[in-house]
Amino acid sequence: MAEFRQKVRQSAVRKLTRPIRDVAAFDTVISEILMNNPFGCASYRSIGATHPPVEKVREMYTAKFVYRDRAGKQVGAGSEYYNSRSGFEAGIAAVIANLPNITAHGGSVARDPDSDSYAVTLKCCDASGEIYALHLARDRITLS
Repeated sequence: MAEFRQKVRQSAVRKLTRPIRDVAAFDTVISEILMNNPFGCASYRSIGATHPPVEKVREMYTAKFVYRDRAGKQVGAGSEYYNSRSGFEAGIAAVIANLPNITAHGGSVARDPDSDSYAVTLKCCDASGEIYALHLARDRITLS
């Protein structure tokens, strides 16, 4: 049987005092980091490919929905996960327009944008050559 080697992984988490207000503001933060490289990261080569100083390696967007009857009582809820902002926005429109699903819940659908979540993982190469991941979520930042 193969031997397992333990990897030491350090990480630090900072919870934001206020969540990022919406997906547009979140996208602005990510775009600024990718375009302006505020951490002073450097390009690097790995497995025959050149990587930019900062690159997006994973995205996840979650849209939350609530279904209410005519009296305003909650009769259902839903979450939809997407791997891109464009998918997130198209998916929201599709859920809101899905009449058979709305009928099945027995009420009208409404977005719950305060419960939405978004997260992006960026890969960065420090000038010293160390590669690290920066995981930005709506309510926290993790560096590992």
